[in-house]
Amino acid sequence: MDGGSPMQISTPNEDPVPRVLQDAIGVNLAVDVDGAPEHLQQGLQQIIGSHNVAYFAQTSSAQAEHLWSVQFEHTGDVASGTFDVRSVTGQVPQITVRYNRTIDAFRALGQVLTAARAAEVAALTNPSALQTPDFTISESAQFETLALMIDCSRNGVLNVNSVRAMLRNMALMGYTMLQLYTEDTYKVEGEPFFGYLRGGYTHDELRAIDDYAFAMGIEVVACIQTLGHLGQMLQWPRYAGLRDTNEVILSRAPETYAFLEKLIKAASAPLRSKRIHIGMDEAYGVGEGRFRGLYGQVEGTAIFVEHLGRVHAICAQLGLRAMIWSDMLFCLAAKNNALYAYYDQSNNPAEALSRVEGIPQDIDLVFWDYYHTQPEIYARKIQQHKDLGCNSPWMAGGAWTWSRLWCHVPFSFESNRASLIAAKSQPGRVASFMLTIWGDEGNECDFFSALPVMLYVANHAHTDKSEIDAVFMENAFAAVCGGSLGDWMAASGVDELPQPNEARAQMPSNMSKWLLWEDPMLSFMSPQYAGLALDEHYAGTASRLLDCALAPNTRYPLNRLLRMPGLLARVLSLKCNLRDRLARPYKAGDRTALLQVAETRLRPLIEAQRELWLYHRARWMRIYKPFGWETLELRYGGLAARLHTMYDRIVAYALCLPCSALRKSRAVGVAAGVSRHPALLPGRSRLPSLTVPFDSAGDVSGPSVSADAGSGLSMGEVPAWLPSITSADSSDDPAAMSMGLGWPVTACTSSLPACTIPACGPLQSHADTSAPAPLPVLTALPATSDTDNVTTINALGVRELGGEGDFWLQPAPLLPPELDPQDSFPRDIGCLGEEDMGTVIDSIPELEEDLLCIYENSYTSLLLDYGRVTAPSRLG
Repeated sequence: MDGGSPMQISTPNEDPVPRVLQDAIGVNLAVDVDGAPEHLQQGLQQIIGSHNVAYFAQTSSAQAEHLWSVQFEHTGDVASGTFDVRSVTGQVPQITVRYNRTIDAFRALGQVLTAARAAEVAALTNPSALQTPDFTISESAQFETLALMIDCSRNGVLNVNSVRAMLRNMALMGYTMLQLYTEDTYKVEGEPFFGYLRGGYTHDELRAIDDYAFAMGIEVVACIQTLGHLGQMLQWPRYAGLRDTNEVILSRAPETYAFLEKLIKAASAPLRSKRIHIGMDEAYGVGEGRFRGLYGQVEGTAIFVEHLGRVHAICAQLGLRAMIWSDMLFCLAAKNNALYAYYDQSNNPAEALSRVEGIPQDIDLVFWDYYHTQPEIYARKIQQHKDLGCNSPWMAGGAWTWSRLWCHVPFSFESNRASLIAAKSQPGRVASFMLTIWGDEGNECDFFSALPVMLYVANHAHTDKSEIDAVFMENAFAAVCGGSLGDWMAASGVDELPQPNEARAQMPSNMSKWLLWEDPMLSFMSPQYAGLALDEHYAGTASRLLDCALAPNTRYPLNRLLRMPGLLARVLSLKCNLRDRLARPYKAGDRTALLQVAETRLRPLIEAQRELWLYHRARWMRIYKPFGWETLELRYGGLAARLHTMYDRIVAYALCLPCSALRKSRAVGVAAGVSRHPALLPGRSRLPSLTVPFDSAGDVSGPSVSADAGSGLSMGEVPAWLPSITSADSSDDPAAMSMGLGWPVTACTSSLPACTIPACGPLQSHADTSAPAPLPVLTALPATSDTDNVTTINALGVRELGGEGDFWLQPAPLLPPELDPQDSFPRDIGCLGEEDMGTVIDSIPELEEDLLCIYENSYTSLLLDYGRVTAPSRLG
């Protein structure tokens, strides 16, 4: 066995593929769908119609400069699990795929895509690489079954469209099986409390998923629980009689097995497969609850094996072959529920099992280990499974998506490399390998962040070598998934300490989760990262990821998903060390410095946290069913409330104001675009007014403020570091606009374009009701790409935002008819209502999530500068 280092991917500062490749696709593949074998046609249509990267062309209308024709030949001359691809040069190069299994044809198509990508890279120095492709591809699958298991039980239930997207990627990678892990998230007739309010799959949904997968040669297998992990169901009084403990169902009781038979039938009936995963992992406390009171003290292994035999008999009666997770056999034998007992090399349960009847011979044991990085550890434990009489156990690795907000790709590569080497090599060789994607602790992670790991495992599973070439992985990820692997590897930086030489533990860090949710005032984690430049680390990570996510390119469309870790990194760059930054001026009694930190760190943090929440919500609603989001939204809501309380108390202390004054007026509060809609501001006529006069040259003459009674602004001493604030009367300048404090105004400090548009601000009350009310806020979009002079004017004066195009995509509140600005919009600027959103999204699909996120959460229409639509706002 080769114990060498895992593949090395480019560092965050490297850019291995020239950016010229982002601008256009150099190769088009003309796939002869009608001429393909009939069993491939539907699957080919599914992939060609929805592929991330625009490589595919219609045969009849393809006019690409470099066109490759792809044909498929089904033949028995090729062994099951193998395929070969050959290219023949000509006026239109011909690519022929010879295969046996359906899934092998789709894996081969994925390799053709990878070859096209490699040819484009090579063409930068050798143009003939596109015109006369000359390659031969031959692969053999190392496993009879290559499975992917996706957790659909920890809040997040992938909707059907998301499952289909996963299946398309799986097909191009060569996975033969999909298991959707459903503890109680599938419907059971006559059991309304089973999966109550959990978004479970219906019979029709599972049937549709199975049909879609079958067209691409993928088997869908039910993956349920029949012993432990049933706490969501057992919490209901309806199932009190079936409860052993809070998580474990009652063994030995006849009504238990009648109920389990209903579950097994419901889960397996919509699917073609005659295999089923019945779980039984982590059933801690089995026999220690109501079981002991009913049946007395019984040794745990005996209870487990007896229960397994009863459930196995149900499966056999239904014609199903069952598999289980193997951990309880080891933990019960060691009388230790910790993972240590499962992975202890000296713990072999063969002796404990010899004292009971034994496990059924046709039960498949699934050995799961996501933690170790040495192949020898996996090999020894595989042999222990064989000692139990299971001649060909399954090996299961993990993509590290659980207990975090983004997949930890580097450690996933390391741990799966070790398990795959062991599983492919003698004497530990096995026939089946499974990659698992778990969502423990609320499913905060976007499961599509595991795509690089899925591809890595699939490539390893189709070669007898112990290493995967990094350049090959780069090309494959770009062609098959549509992302830049180097950028996706960099996204794991949200959980990496800036100490590259530190030895990696057996569990990768998930510090971004702890830093995000920890209380900002208490900040109990701050001593653990004292001395580390985390704010700089996260700021650099955020800058890179947001640049990748928001940059317009057709080469890496999947990079748009990097907005999630980018927004997370931006939040953490502001939140880490925040308590220390506030504690120092507080202890020194420097109220001016304290207020400055609140304005320059804490308030931007509140705005950044809001954008992260809105984007995460939009992404969740796109890929999961809505059920379960309430758990995460409560976390976001708690964090937002604590940040607001922190801000209010600090500002009140710094300005010598009571918090009640701030609560009444929000005069010195969060000024984040869509966060304060006029309808949500009671008594807004009492808000102080900010006057922004413009002279004839278009320059901003300077902000001024007047305080209504009770606003609290007249109390206390204005900090010396703030811009000068003096009183002014808007009647002095007929062009003046007034607004409620707490709302941003965007303007050019040097010049304004010819036309301006009203946006973002509460309407003011006026004594003279006969006079037309002024427009509430003046928003000026710069006429050039130079945005260095864009500023926000708020209750505390003027602050620069910088030249990042922050306000190009600007939410705007709906105005009453007499103030509706639609007829006076400048050229190229439009007001989008709900009926227009579909049209806009269809024309710019790369902005779908951005537009929906802003539209759904702004209580408003959108003002959109079509000239800059490919540079959406980072402020959301």
